[in-house]
Amino acid sequence: MSDEAATGARVRLWRPGFPLDVARTLLPLRRGPADPAYRTTGDGAVWRASRTPAGIGTLRVLARPAAGEVEARAWGPGAEWLLDRLPVLLGVEDDPAALVLPPGPLREAQRRAAGVRLTRTGLVLESLVPAILEQKVTTDEAYRGWRTLLRDFGAPAPGPAEGMRVAPSAREWALVPSWEWHRAGVDPKRSAAVVRAVRLAARLEEASVMDHAEAFARLTSVPGIGIWTAAETLQRSNGDPDAVSVGDYHLPNLVGWALAGRPRSDDTQMLALLEPYRPHRHRLCRLLLSTGTHAPRYGPRLTPNDHRRR
Repeated sequence: MSDEAATGARVRLWRPGFPLDVARTLLPLRRGPADPAYRTTGDGAVWRASRTPAGIGTLRVLARPAAGEVEARAWGPGAEWLLDRLPVLLGVEDDPAALVLPPGPLREAQRRAAGVRLTRTGLVLESLVPAILEQKVTTDEAYRGWRTLLRDFGAPAPGPAEGMRVAPSAREWALVPSWEWHRAGVDPKRSAAVVRAVRLAARLEEASVMDHAEAFARLTSVPGIGIWTAAETLQRSNGDPDAVSVGDYHLPNLVGWALAGRPRSDDTQMLALLEPYRPHRHRLCRLLLSTGTHAPRYGPRLTPNDHRRR
């Protein structure tokens, strides 16, 4: 690593030594196309603004396939922390080959996704808060709330990424007034769950180094954090290959259709179909999602709720 005097950035070049699709590996960290903490640029770079144990930081990651390397630049007090964890973020600890699939469409999809790894940020709160915001609402509602709250209470991202924002600290989340949650379209149940979680931030961050069962137990011990929210968090913070989003609106039908040709399935049926793939159930779900497969659609779509009008 070296200082780049012209921009104030810290720089790291890393050779992964395995096929790596940077954009698709990091995509689960994006909370909607206008996420203030996540950006992609025309040169193929992925930008992320994070609050690390060392302070806020901005990370720019650019794959250089011809050279077989990844170039990362970082700004802010958290720059060194972000660069140190770059390989982990990009899946160096992940093992996609551990999921062995029989010949057929799924194995072919796995072959096409050879460069996709499960990311691991090591930051629990960063993924937990937006996961809580996504509980029982449409993605558009959740993304709008996330954008509004980061715009009004987040910090400007260090470095040249104009307009990017770093999520509030635990203390800052706890101090968001009730009417501001309401203005962002977040109902009292979800805002209360965020406040409870951030008051236990130090304990919850410890889950980033726990195994699957311990991490789930730690997160779900907080009222308002259920299995779905814990899974959505640990998929990102821990790179957990077995964290299934039980309670998801669409996932059971996707799994039932892809694995059993069944148009409609519930969580129990989904888990039964996924059981042979343990401890890679989330990895398989992610693979299914990447194929663009979806169950037949019946009836109206979920109608958004506008909590700002209540």
